[in-house]
Amino acid sequence: MSKNENIFNLDYDTFKNIIDNLHDEIMVFDHNFNLIYLNKASNRHYGISPEYFIGKNFADLDNNFWGNSTLPKVYKEKKTVIQRQVTNVGDEIITISVPIFDENQKLKYVVMNVNDISTFKNITPDENNSIDIVYPNQFKSKYIYISEVMKNLMQTIHRISATEFPLLITGETGTGKSYLAKCIHETGPRKNKPFVSINCACLNAELLESELFGYRGGAFSGANKGGKKGLVEIADGGTLFLDEVSEIPFSLQSKFLQLIQEQEFIPLGSEKKVKVDIRIISATNCNLEELVNAKKFRQDLYFRLNAYEVTVPPLRERVDDIQLLLYHFLNHFNKKYHLNHTITKKAVEILKKYTWPGNIRELIHIIEKLSILISDKEITSRHLPKTLFQIKQSDIINNTTSSYDQLMHEYERKIIVEAANKYKSSVQVAKALKISQSKAYRLMKKYLESTIE
Repeated sequence: MSKNENIFNLDYDTFKNIIDNLHDEIMVFDHNFNLIYLNKASNRHYGISPEYFIGKNFADLDNNFWGNSTLPKVYKEKKTVIQRQVTNVGDEIITISVPIFDENQKLKYVVMNVNDISTFKNITPDENNSIDIVYPNQFKSKYIYISEVMKNLMQTIHRISATEFPLLITGETGTGKSYLAKCIHETGPRKNKPFVSINCACLNAELLESELFGYRGGAFSGANKGGKKGLVEIADGGTLFLDEVSEIPFSLQSKFLQLIQEQEFIPLGSEKKVKVDIRIISATNCNLEELVNAKKFRQDLYFRLNAYEVTVPPLRERVDDIQLLLYHFLNHFNKKYHLNHTITKKAVEILKKYTWPGNIRELIHIIEKLSILISDKEITSRHLPKTLFQIKQSDIINNTTSSYDQLMHEYERKIIVEAANKYKSSVQVAKALKISQSKAYRLMKKYLESTIE
């Protein structure tokens, strides 16, 4: 018997393939806290493939992916530890960590078996009363990322969170500007004070002024007799977030300028100034400089709002984060709708290649729709919306990193997946595309998780 075979007649590669594809996550650390093995279940739990983790030390991973790890306790107490945890993508898990000793009874490895809490029908009292869950840093901040562009952005945010000057957040629609504003508030010195948010595009000029600055009794027809406190006053001591700040009417912009400069305002129907202590964060998907040049936005207000500016990158510029985000939202909707969906590797790859014009908001919508409408446990490429397979001319022209063969391969894949979504068999696909049935079968097998006979 060869050294790579065991008594069960399984060669090493076959045995490794079995462990790699277990539903349970298997993680192995050596005696120096180095992660030496992790199977493919890491995709489901952390939204990242095993290759990212293997070879890293525990010190580089803890608090970023699973919060309160079992590992230090196993090393210290030299015994099995069972613990509930929450991962960076919001998956609730149970980890069973077992110490493995050498012939001298020195700890050699720690082997972890990790599974989703949703797969357990009954939780034991020990598991239920285990160490309190500590959320990973990224999960607490609402921003889930691994890309360099987001790491750089969050480092900047960490530095400016403690400051008091106004901040302007720019970026495309759906990139998460409002989430970032709240993250800045929650990590700054005003975190225990109010965070008040208003979308300036949702109200006309009169309503916007009364909602923000409030009014005194009799200020206008229909006003409450006792008056009303505005959102600016409610935010006193905390943060006022002005979303879609470009939509502030020009006639009202001078009042905002006074608020920023003097930290005071006059409610409607009053002559008395009200002092407040607030930090102002604003956001827009428009180019405010162009609006200034077009005389639609006051230059002095722009400069006041833009004491510091940060831009949230679109999802297409943070491709490394797409897999984490889709697993996070898949876990979220599984819990919300009491489901247990998984997603295939090919479906994930298709989602990673999509340009996401609607950014994170569009991704959330698609994942929620798939979660609700699909009856199968596993989400495959056939379940994905057809819009994900459309190729625009601009996409081809702007794609300067792919070769001709890569572009043609991608185009062929999209044609086959779209045809398979529409037709029920390889015979019908062959007829529609005017190719042989054997070629249709071969291409469907190449690009889909399973082939329609």
